[in-house]
Amino acid sequence: MSNRREFIVQVGLASSVLAASQAQAQGAQLAETEPAAIGLGYKADATKADKAKFPKYAADQKCSNCALFQGKAADANGPCPIFAGKQVSAKGWCSAWAKKA
Repeated sequence: MSNRREFIVQVGLASSVLAASQAQAQGAQLAETEPAAIGLGYKADATKADKAKFPKYAADQKCSNCALFQGKAADANGPCPIFAGKQVSAKGWCSAWAKKA
């Protein structure tokens, strides 16, 4: 019985570690206060983009329709190579926005 209990505990611990590593691999959410985000004018809500500082911004631009956004169309967040290892909001915007082909 002791070996069976120990096995079950070990499997539970291994599952927890695996789940944590997968969550970390997906990347943390990009904060608007991070230096790279500030430099590119990233906002998690595109409607809050600084239109005076970034006149190229247009109301129909958002991360989900940017060529750089690597998430799926229905994803709330997704990876962006501009912010390596970070997730950006699909509703967000930064000055690196490029029209998806």
